[in-house]
Amino acid sequence: MAQANLLGSFPKSVRSRIFRGIASACLLTAGVAIACEPLAAQSFSLPSNSVARGPSTSPGNTPDNNSQGFAPRTPAPNAANTPPSLQTPPSSGNRGSANNALPSSGAASGQLSAGGQLPREAGQEHRVYNLSPYTGYLTKHDRPHQAVVDWIVRETGTDVWHTEPFGFMSADRDELKVYHTNEMHQVIAGIVERFVAGDKEPQVMNLRLMTVSNPNWRSNAHMLMQHVNVQSPGLQAWLLTKENAALVMNTLRSRTDVREVQAVDLIMNNGQTEKLASTRGRNYVLNVKPSPAHWPPYEPETGEIQEGFQIEVSPLLSVDGRTLDCVIKADIDQVDKFVPVELDLPLPNNQVHRTKIEVPQLVSWRLHERFRWPSDMVLLLSCGVVASPERNQSMVPLLNLSSITGTTAGRSDALMFVEFRGRASDNLTTTPLVPQIGTRVSAPNRGRY
Repeated sequence: MAQANLLGSFPKSVRSRIFRGIASACLLTAGVAIACEPLAAQSFSLPSNSVARGPSTSPGNTPDNNSQGFAPRTPAPNAANTPPSLQTPPSSGNRGSANNALPSSGAASGQLSAGGQLPREAGQEHRVYNLSPYTGYLTKHDRPHQAVVDWIVRETGTDVWHTEPFGFMSADRDELKVYHTNEMHQVIAGIVERFVAGDKEPQVMNLRLMTVSNPNWRSNAHMLMQHVNVQSPGLQAWLLTKENAALVMNTLRSRTDVREVQAVDLIMNNGQTEKLASTRGRNYVLNVKPSPAHWPPYEPETGEIQEGFQIEVSPLLSVDGRTLDCVIKADIDQVDKFVPVELDLPLPNNQVHRTKIEVPQLVSWRLHERFRWPSDMVLLLSCGVVASPERNQSMVPLLNLSSITGTTAGRSDALMFVEFRGRASDNLTTTPLVPQIGTRVSAPNRGRY
């Protein structure tokens, strides 16, 4: 009332001017408020690598179809030390219109299956094989069930597991799970039976590696050996009775050009793989580089080559023990000689420093073959006149001419005798070995495939 009386004291023309000013001020205030609303809706969004778009999760806040909330992205621990290939890429969202959409990466990442039945167009069946009667004895072996998988793949090949008809195979220490056709299950059952129903005791495989400088030893031993067909080029194989094998070995030992490189009894379980290796390093001048001390101006840089032999043997007995399947893999590497190469290197006084490097000349041969023969016979293998598995060492180091000339007299006929000698308890001890049943143990993956 006091304000009305105060305005009433002014003339009418003055009062109208005051009212118009108040009205203009109110309209200006309302315009600013209305203009602020679209300004907030059009604010710039934060970079996509620092926030993640998503609906607001605050209580009582329900997002509508026209608004998008922003939630801070939780940084990964040690993100600065995480390789880029292991970091989660930022979400790209739906970019582009329906008529100009970006290509989907579903073809590269695989299509998510909705589940359902496995393909059975070829009558596939899923069967589970119990491996514990075999693996329970091998308490000190890492992943003994891997031997079962290896022998199944050797028998069936790898293509049947990667082409049609659809199938799979998975194994752990107790069980082997296979999904394939009935014909494939019959093959697999035969392999599994040789493991679970075969002899569980350790067996003895005798290996003898000999070298002969002249291959004419065949002339006296030809009638004592039975030739065996092989697949590897240059490889020859024979079967001998144990009596004939002893005669051939005695004939070889009577020669002056024969050397017995290795003779060993491998104690191994049925189906498992054992390795035998004998290697040594040979040094040579690989490179010449400037000397940090500047005198001598250049210094040699040496390298090393491992030469010798590496042999892997994996035998698998039949259930009755009369037949033996054996996969033999042998790698022999030898330095035939070092070829010298002269180098002329500049000196600061415009002179030339003459030195040399060495280029190794290697001779190698490889053997990877599967054999099957009666367990009461001896297998004899020869790869022909190839690199010798072992160099002859001079008794007197000063007379070792190979260290001076850089050459190696390394051509010989490498012979390998493979003989199955039965249980280790019958060969090495007087009391039979009692296998112990073990419980399930966890073992790291050896990465066989």
